Amino acid sequence: MSSIVKTKGLTKEEATEQILLAKRDKGLTFDDLAAEIGRHPVWVAAAIMGQASMSADEADKLIVMLGLEQTVSIALQDIPMKGSLNESIPTDPLIYRFYEVMQVYGTTLKSVIHEKFGDGIMSAIDFKLDIDKKEDPNGDRVVVTMDGKFLPYKKW
Repeated sequence: MSSIVKTKGLTKEEATEQILLAKRDKGLTFDDLAAEIGRHPVWVAAAIMGQASMSADEADKLIVMLGLEQTVSIALQDIPMKGSLNESIPTDPLIYRFYEVMQVYGTTLKSVIHEKFGDGIMSAIDFKLDIDKKEDPNGDRVVVTMDGKFLPYKKW
């Protein structure tokens, strides 16, 4: 039995479901939604998926565009619980490929970053993510750009 008390409001998951259905039914893209809100399409997608919170103005623009109720706007403004995947290995093929990339290239990325910057990490807070399509005669390419601030470990 769940300890979550259901109120008249929506959870982020319920809001996500309504948004994605309305987006599909209206034939809109994340680029379309981002243009209306004034944010990057990947950030808008992350907010819709429950991984970022929108301002009231951003959320209201989205629900007006999609013809949704105010309860969806309120859910979009809630502070998220970050991390949308379970702790087990993802089974969705696309998400699994990113997991596989980290399994294969994770230590390489770590080594090269440390060589170039020193001992530290890439921020996932001061961070931008971009996804582009690059046409190629041998098959279109997915270009993923991660742009995070370097945070050096401090000595004390």
